[in-house]
Amino acid sequence: MIHGLRTVKYPVADLARAKAWFTEVLGAAPYFDQPFYVGFSVAGFELGLVPDGTPGTAGSVVYWGVDDIEAEVARIVGLGASVHEEVQEVGEGIKVAELKDPFGNVLGLILNPLFDPAAVR
Repeated sequence: MIHGLRTVKYPVADLARAKAWFTEVLGAAPYFDQPFYVGFSVAGFELGLVPDGTPGTAGSVVYWGVDDIEAEVARIVGLGASVHEEVQEVGEGIKVAELKDPFGNVLGLILNPLFDPAAVR
């Protein structure tokens, strides 16, 4: 049985640069830091960086929850990301945006007032 999102893995060409950038974006240092994988704990989930593979925007997009999507888009763009898809409301107060990190991956953000994380098992 699937229990929900646990880890999202982003490929990067420059692991040290990506680690520094995501440390600033997430406001926390990685809890796991090896030459083959860097893992950040993000509110019970994991954002992982791997120094292989090809970054890009053609694969799946993972959306990370935020409380103020406009402010987070501005903050992360200020740290070097670019807007891939502007903030848009998709219905019932839910807003999404997609940013391209400096390494070519899509970083999705979602503000979902209907989602109750306490209801997830």
